[in-house]
Amino acid sequence: MILLTGSTGFIGQSLSQKLTNQKVPLTAAVRRTTDTLPDPIRQVPVGDLLPNTDWSQALTSVDAVIHLAARVHVMQDTATDPLAAFRNINTAGTLNLARQAAAAGVRRFIFLSSIKVNGEHTTADKPFTADDTHIPTDLYGISKYEAEQGLHELALQTGMEVVIIRPPLVYGPGVKANFLSMMRWLHKGIPLPLGAIHNQRSLVALNNLVDLITTCIDHPAAANQTFLVSDGEDLSTTALLQRLGSALGKPTRLLPVPQRLLTASLTLLGKAAIAQRLCGNLQVDISKTRDLLGWVPPLSVDEALRQTAQAYLQSRR
Repeated sequence: MILLTGSTGFIGQSLSQKLTNQKVPLTAAVRRTTDTLPDPIRQVPVGDLLPNTDWSQALTSVDAVIHLAARVHVMQDTATDPLAAFRNINTAGTLNLARQAAAAGVRRFIFLSSIKVNGEHTTADKPFTADDTHIPTDLYGISKYEAEQGLHELALQTGMEVVIIRPPLVYGPGVKANFLSMMRWLHKGIPLPLGAIHNQRSLVALNNLVDLITTCIDHPAAANQTFLVSDGEDLSTTALLQRLGSALGKPTRLLPVPQRLLTASLTLLGKAAIAQRLCGNLQVDISKTRDLLGWVPPLSVDEALRQTAQAYLQSRR
């Protein structure tokens, strides 16, 4: 039996469906029962992910935990102390679940972390690796990093196996936020000043991430390891938009504004973070994931973009 948190989220829904299709017995920890999950899944209401949440009922007969639930980025955070809010859920809430899981005899705990634990950007030809020792500055990344450190200590103390996966930006059918905005702009034919960007960024398709998570459930070499994940092909912002436009069946109208000018203009407007995401590098090295697990991303970038675009077009009908 597997316990899954975050089962109704973007990643969780896809993972729930795959595990159900594979006839894997699954318990979903939910705030409240929902009809959005497949019928065979056992739902256990646990309320919010907090440092004092009682997981005893949800952990009954569970062999492995896949922990996806988290406090994610909030664009306009109203918390008085945002770092404390992230730590309360992502660090203390995670470690509370992990301690109860270890006490209940859970064999393996899979934690979905974030590439932000490594950092916000890479330099040319120096991608992040799974064993880098960077300490993050992003508040969300800090809370995930501290959760990782606590999980490593718990593994040493209890013998429960811990697996950590750090994905970069995840896209796929049903994607929201900035990726959805890009699709809307391209579909409407809006000209974008993004035609001369020569950065390199790693992304991961939803199906590729889900495939890696399921691989880590039982793979003996995954125990007590940290893995980075991507599609295995890095893209510039310009190339991503061109290939996404092709998947949408729309011509891309990308203006060749020089990258330095675009970065300087956005920075002057107080949008340095947006400039970094559009023009900066963020590459990950997945050779450890490939070598240790024998894992290869099952979906190509173009096929993943096609599926993402098709879902978007269908949602507009």
